[in-house]
Amino acid sequence: MNFFRRALIPFAAVTLLVGVAVAQTPPRPSPVPRPVVPEAPVPPPPDVDGKSWVLMDYATGQILASKEPDMRLEPASITKIMTDYVVSAEVANGKVHMTDPVTISENAWRGGGAGTDGSTSFLKLNSQVPLKDLLYGMIIQSGNDAAIALAEHTAGSESSFAALMNAYAKQLGMVNSNFENASGYPITNHYTTAHDIAILSRALIHDFPEDYAISAVKEFEWNGIKQHNRNTLLWRDPSVDGIKTGHTAAAGYCLAASAKQGESRMIAIVMGASSEKARADSAMALLNYGFRFYETHKLYDAGKPLATPKLWKGASNQLPLGVNESVQVTVKRGQYDQLKATMDVPATLVAPFTKGQQVGTLRITLDGKPVQSVPLVALADAPQGGFFSRLWDSIMLWFHSDKKADATAPAKSADAK
Repeated sequence: MNFFRRALIPFAAVTLLVGVAVAQTPPRPSPVPRPVVPEAPVPPPPDVDGKSWVLMDYATGQILASKEPDMRLEPASITKIMTDYVVSAEVANGKVHMTDPVTISENAWRGGGAGTDGSTSFLKLNSQVPLKDLLYGMIIQSGNDAAIALAEHTAGSESSFAALMNAYAKQLGMVNSNFENASGYPITNHYTTAHDIAILSRALIHDFPEDYAISAVKEFEWNGIKQHNRNTLLWRDPSVDGIKTGHTAAAGYCLAASAKQGESRMIAIVMGASSEKARADSAMALLNYGFRFYETHKLYDAGKPLATPKLWKGASNQLPLGVNESVQVTVKRGQYDQLKATMDVPATLVAPFTKGQQVGTLRITLDGKPVQSVPLVALADAPQGGFFSRLWDSIMLWFHSDKKADATAPAKSADAK
């Protein structure tokens, strides 16, 4: 390749290779001696009940296992995760507030109240309820009336709120979703996928952890009526702390579940299961599979140089390159040493560059298959040098060829073992 050079990056050290000369890298740290044991095989994922399901690692967003992840399905009350996200985002933006008194309209009362056959928080017509209590009612009790009231207060009407839901979904990269209401009540053209709900769940946990914590509350009382959280996994396993159930005749039984064990968190989405027990068993099986057979490694720290290649016509003669965010990957246990990394960087770098500007790409692969691609950026401003230094480099560039190795810079991996 004339314009790009691909450099092998051992995970104990990162080296940018410019030209054909191969630089020596520091030796890997000596591991603590351990008894030799046979490599443990990793079984295929469990055969769970559901039309569609996804197991996602929270730290990396990688899909570890799935079945029909992008099949468009009716989400039922799984919809309320999106409603929760939008309301939380609007609170964070200062457009509404947790202490706001929300009037329960006739639309919310008739469409999701005690007179319906759906989940309800038993909100009284024309009463005023603090926004925070409506969130509790929607998330814990799955109250349709609470969801509608939140939508009306946040956007003026439920239809306007649905447009807001779709705008946020687009921002999050939920490419196979369309929302028509805030509650998940069956309606034409209202759909999502297990993959999209996994993306949404990860965003909710990351962006609004305090609001996400509501989904771990086991019961909530309003209007003298105490209701239990419908996520039965909260009682079955203490590591489970969310997220939301859903059910209609058309959608079947759905469950978005998340659990944290140590520093690892997994997200399991099951849609279209045959029963309440089946959705819980399926989600639990997926979570256990993820914790038992996968592990997450931090490969490189944010802001630390991975290479310092030659910089032409600059005030400095080198350009430090690295990543803006720490690079983590999740792999099957025992596969860490099989990871490969390469950097694609132009063979000739000419100033100026600004801090954060993408210069190349860091690619992580396993068995030749892509795992992650991360922008490789300049870690500092690199302005042009003075007139004479630029003139000299212009002359030297005439003689510069692929046969010269201009610079190498090793850097230890954050998770070298």
